[in-house]
Amino acid sequence: MLDRSDMDPLSDILALLQPKSVETYGVVSGGDWALDFPRRYEGIKFGAVARGGCWLRVSGEPQPFKLEEGDCYLLTGQPYWLGTDLEFPGTDARTIFVDLKTRVAQHGPHDDTFLVGGRLMFDASHQVLLTGALPAVMHIPAAADEAETLRWTLKQLAKELTEMRPGGALMSEHLGHILFVNALRLHMASEGEGAPGWLKGLNDPRIGRALRAVHAEPARRWTLEQLASEAGMSRTAFALHFKALVGWPPLDYLLRWRMRLAARALLSPERTRLAEIALSVGYESESAFSAAFKRAMGCAPKHYQSRIRQPV
Repeated sequence: MLDRSDMDPLSDILALLQPKSVETYGVVSGGDWALDFPRRYEGIKFGAVARGGCWLRVSGEPQPFKLEEGDCYLLTGQPYWLGTDLEFPGTDARTIFVDLKTRVAQHGPHDDTFLVGGRLMFDASHQVLLTGALPAVMHIPAAADEAETLRWTLKQLAKELTEMRPGGALMSEHLGHILFVNALRLHMASEGEGAPGWLKGLNDPRIGRALRAVHAEPARRWTLEQLASEAGMSRTAFALHFKALVGWPPLDYLLRWRMRLAARALLSPERTRLAEIALSVGYESESAFSAAFKRAMGCAPKHYQSRIRQPV
């Protein structure tokens, strides 16, 4: 059985948020061009410039981003636009033909620019953990510290999309996931005064210790004093600092994390008894667990189980 104490919270959360699907694709273009992605979307989109460069404009953001070769970006739901001239309205990207074998779309007669990207789709009940912690757009320049892994992944993904080697579809999915995780790492390393979230909390030495303790022993009967002790802080200072960084009070975060773990267990064929799930996240009473689950997830455990498993 996996020893949870060996898992850092980022790995722990990403293991819980295992994508339902990973799509990868490429776009070849050149000359003067623009593509418009006019609607909101589910999941997390990622992209990178394998060759050439262009502008990225995201709805709601005050300034566009200049993308150079090797740059990466992550987007969390807002409509966006890519192109060489900010004055171009852009062709609706939904009308561009994507070759089903290579998963690469050709836009125009030239090939000066090659963009690779994709989308990771998560269960709707867990998506909020990501979108609540990430900005609408993350731009990661090629010159950023520790960007070498991103560049290697980008190069390999471009090769898989264009060379049609055996196992290319599966390899592309894994490379897309690697690109996503490394982009999160770089975002954590560079995060400044952005919105609060668990990523910011993980990046703080003291709050990070408390989060690691919670993730290592989610069923433990944690008190505010015990968590403050893990962080090496007073109770009051810890509570204020935790909420400022993470966005929730410490015991609220503990509740939310426990219920995310319970939600995963409810969907597992290996564990179906409610009492067993309740114990695994620190509740001896099924009724107390059910009340906590409904408060955090918006519905009773059995309703959640039947709703998520319902065919679409």
